Amino acid sequence: MLKPRDIKTAEEARAIVEERNLSHVKVGLFDNDGVMRGKYMSRDKFLSSLDHGFSFCDVVLGWDVKDQLYDNARYTGWHTGYPDAPVRILPHSCREVPFEEDMLLFLAEFDGQAQAVCPRATLRRVIERCQALGFEPLAALEYEFFLFDETPDSARAKGFRNLKPFTPDWFGYSMLRNSVHAELYRDILELAERMDFPLEGLHTETGPGVLEAAIAVDRAEAAGDKAALFKTFLKVLAQRRGLMATFMAKWSGSYPGQSGHIHLSLRDADSGKSAFYDSSHSQGMSDVQRHFLAGQQRLMPEFLAMLAPTVNSYRRLVPGFWAPTDATWGVENRTAALRVIPGSDKSQRTEYRLGAADANPYLALAAALGSGLYGVMQQWEPSEAVAGNAYALQQPQALALPRTLWESAQRLKASEAARELFGSDFVEHFAASREWEEREYRRHVSDWELDRYFEII
Repeated sequence: MLKPRDIKTAEEARAIVEERNLSHVKVGLFDNDGVMRGKYMSRDKFLSSLDHGFSFCDVVLGWDVKDQLYDNARYTGWHTGYPDAPVRILPHSCREVPFEEDMLLFLAEFDGQAQAVCPRATLRRVIERCQALGFEPLAALEYEFFLFDETPDSARAKGFRNLKPFTPDWFGYSMLRNSVHAELYRDILELAERMDFPLEGLHTETGPGVLEAAIAVDRAEAAGDKAALFKTFLKVLAQRRGLMATFMAKWSGSYPGQSGHIHLSLRDADSGKSAFYDSSHSQGMSDVQRHFLAGQQRLMPEFLAMLAPTVNSYRRLVPGFWAPTDATWGVENRTAALRVIPGSDKSQRTEYRLGAADANPYLALAAALGSGLYGVMQQWEPSEAVAGNAYALQQPQALALPRTLWESAQRLKASEAARELFGSDFVEHFAASREWEEREYRRHVSDWELDRYFEII
């Protein structure tokens, strides 16, 4: 009997669908914001698409998380008539859907001209450049997320106010919480194993109802898939249990924000050894790791829109809440934006701590990897490492991060490095989508404004 994660080719994908005698298969891809879009596809259509691809309306690259159409994008819009774009199925992405008997899920990626603005294809292009330079990138993403004893209906009925967390109070690393709710933790761990985004760790974080999950390391492309699927199907699992999960960067001013940290390392393609580890250097940092770190640091302000892509992302980037505010780095220092983790040939790596949980995993990973790769290509050197509390130290203006999504979009558009790494078509399209997001925010009147100005002004 064929196993989903053993599928590598179109022929094997065809065989497993026929073996299970499926009438339909699930096919999905990810939009600008990392939202999974997809459908059930008939067996005959799927089998044909394995060889010839299929078409998907390109509106999913031209709208926001509320299905509202961008009015400032050149790639697609009313001016193009929202045509279909070619899509290719990725046979090696085959997975079981645990909630649906024998159902299979396959990921897809935009093809043809649409590749230029497709998030997954953008990551793939960065990885291919990395491989061309003789490196194999490895990555692991970890996410914080809040769980609520709410449903989509109850949360909306409350206006997303006064929501009931799954558990009360601040219980970081709590053995009490994970034992009392062992069934939920077991379900999360089993889901991760069955859908091949296995977790190295799962624990309560600081705040009511907040958990942190660390996805196991893999090659960078697979790591992107695993992170995107984890975010999607963790929300599915929660809602099937009468709960809700959120990956908003900051849902409340009273609690810490939610991170999406990215661990990265490079291995030499010829020797298989770590390109980051050199025991003769301080902290085991090789020249390659030092240049990689410098690229991440120098380009962080320019690439921030890909790592902090929503208006809400910038609510998290404030001092004292475990989120960096400048492009700093340190050795084993969690107040810095970049944390060097010394170790061995196996474990030497960098942790990109800036990323928020709301980022599209493919684009966050493309930014973190691409900036580091660019530093290697340019042989840049990092600043001095920070020691102690990075929040309390005065940093050069060049290391200051944009404070708003609009500013981040402008920095991305002006970045020559971004255009070289990701392509001008992607930079223009994604920056336009972030400008749209900021303008949508400014059109709405907040509760804070009403409370502050309605009577007194």
